[in-house]
Amino acid sequence: MKKILITGANSYIGTSFERYLRENYPNDYLIETLDMIDVNWKNHDFSNYDAIFHVAGIAHADVGNVSEETKKLYYQVNCDLAYETALIAKEAKVKQFIYMSSIIVYGESAPYGKSKVITKDTKPSPANFYGDSKLQAEIKLKTLQDKDFNIVIIRPPMIYGRESKGNYPMLSKLAKKLPVFPKISNQRSMLYIENLCEFIRLLIKNNGYGIFYPQNKEYASTSMIVKTINPKIKTLGLLNLGVFISSKIPGKVSGLCNKAFGNLVYDKTMSIYDEEYCRYDLKESIKRTEGLI
Repeated sequence: MKKILITGANSYIGTSFERYLRENYPNDYLIETLDMIDVNWKNHDFSNYDAIFHVAGIAHADVGNVSEETKKLYYQVNCDLAYETALIAKEAKVKQFIYMSSIIVYGESAPYGKSKVITKDTKPSPANFYGDSKLQAEIKLKTLQDKDFNIVIIRPPMIYGRESKGNYPMLSKLAKKLPVFPKISNQRSMLYIENLCEFIRLLIKNNGYGIFYPQNKEYASTSMIVKTINPKIKTLGLLNLGVFISSKIPGKVSGLCNKAFGNLVYDKTMSIYDEEYCRYDLKESIKRTEGLI
């Protein structure tokens, strides 16, 4: 039985992973959670675990107008805390440390009408301090890799699932309220939470190491997601002109428009793993997220 410690309490990914293992593999993994806000976390005995799954961090928020003090906090939590935790784990002879980074290390999505395909050769280029705090953590953590201590860095695209936060639930609310929606064939890499959980499980099972880019097998389009959530909604190409105009308005309007209808994908070859981790396809995962099945 593999023993796993989740460092970071009450995170969406951490709690989802714990639930996933208990529901699907109850006899194969022993899993515990450590609250990193408690100042006594450093006194915890790390020596009993095979793997540390580090999910403590400050999530992506409005990065437009923040103080230098807030920016400093992002680096302290997303970078310094992760490195310190990994150091303690290494000293305790833990075999594997898994860090949740993000596709955000490559910057924002391409604006509406333009494509952005990330390949193995694409260099990280964070657009803001949030993305840079993740990238700096990666750089520091990779120095700890050796034959006895494996570092795993996961750069997922947008994660969604039941009770998820961020852009997906906002889109879901719109889909249920609006009678019509633009008919736009943009492309986004996305990752259903249970597909991610299975991927992490396989990495732990295999004691893997390196940088990974898990995603669903299919790219998603915003219109397709909305139509799957609410089959009654009408998608109209006539509304695309409004999206185009909105994408040209400086400031928050274009920012929101590009987030909703921009393009950002991983080349699919980057996400292939030796074992299958996508338990659910895109449409089924959306229906599961919405409680439709």
